[in-house]
Amino acid sequence: MSVDTDSPDSDRLPPARLAYGRQTWREVFFLLVNLPYALVGFVYTVVSVLLGVGLSVTVIGLPLLALGLAGARVIGRAERARARALLGVRVDEPSPLPRRHGFLAWLWTALKDPVAWRTVLYGFIRLPWGVLTFAVTLVALIVLWPVLPFIARGLTNADRAMVRGLLSPSDELERRVAELESDRGVVVDTAAADLRRIERDLHDGAQARLVALAMGLGLAKEKLLEDPEAAAAMVDEAHGEVKLALQELRDLARGIHPAVLTDRGLDAALSSIAARCTVPVTVTVDLDRRPAEAIEGIAYFTVSELLQNVSKHARARSASVEVWRRGDRLLLQVRDDGRGGARLDGGSGMAGLAERLGAVDGLFVLDSPDGGPTTVTAELPWRERSAVS
Repeated sequence: MSVDTDSPDSDRLPPARLAYGRQTWREVFFLLVNLPYALVGFVYTVVSVLLGVGLSVTVIGLPLLALGLAGARVIGRAERARARALLGVRVDEPSPLPRRHGFLAWLWTALKDPVAWRTVLYGFIRLPWGVLTFAVTLVALIVLWPVLPFIARGLTNADRAMVRGLLSPSDELERRVAELESDRGVVVDTAAADLRRIERDLHDGAQARLVALAMGLGLAKEKLLEDPEAAAAMVDEAHGEVKLALQELRDLARGIHPAVLTDRGLDAALSSIAARCTVPVTVTVDLDRRPAEAIEGIAYFTVSELLQNVSKHARARSASVEVWRRGDRLLLQVRDDGRGGARLDGGSGMAGLAERLGAVDGLFVLDSPDGGPTTVTAELPWRERSAVS
């Protein structure tokens, strides 16, 4: 998921300086514990790999090597956590190995795991580096303490490079797989929430009204011969209930996928929701053709929720909606001249929108300083509409 706000970059580190700050002490601590961590990693790597390779001519050799590589993944996870906590290095966790049915399939997958082999390489080169950093840092603490922050920063920059180079996901494809696994969870949660909402709306709205209608018609049937006038009044009341039930079903269907979007596209659909906003909204749609139905639907509901936020929270006098295409991206921008101060964690649904867009490889950018104005820019991948649409 891609989200951009005005908050500072969490990876950005304070500059090294003579006054010992909190980050300097974290770096010094990291360098001092490099030696014990490197020693444990080196011993484990040498024993597990050499034992597995040495016994590979026997039945148990390759399974031992596979188990050793699985353990190397655990060491890599611990090193990433240590670098994240002390050095501020943000490295994505590699995706887990795919589950294979059968012993031989599992064995082959484990033996060719690039993440584990790069962790093994990391374990080999860390011992001499750990000895060097421990010795230099200890000497600098005693003798070269005025320039210790600069020494610590230089040494830990090398550590950062090793962590990013050897302990990050294998390549762009591996990182993309990890992102897609996360996005799949967002899509599943969103779909489940939408189903619960539809079920709740049906149960509390149209279903309850139809039950009351059935009961009213039953009473009218019983009174048809005894009191025709009362029965006629009940039928007339039931007729009104039918109209209300039909309207609620139409509203529910519009919330699932509005007919105007299917029939006339984004321009007409966005103009329709803009007309229901509590402030004047200018809609500009500059598209030479319609995108795929799924992308069109996401764009519609994104603008719909943003305009609802304008109506409920912005205290604006006017708003605008712009939709256009740039290359292989569909862009939409919603502006209002309200009070601003919108946040992704402010309870206004912005975080949910960002997650939904991220799940389809989209981008969500929020710019809302206190006092306004608020500008939300969203990007979606452009996908061509199928010929049968």
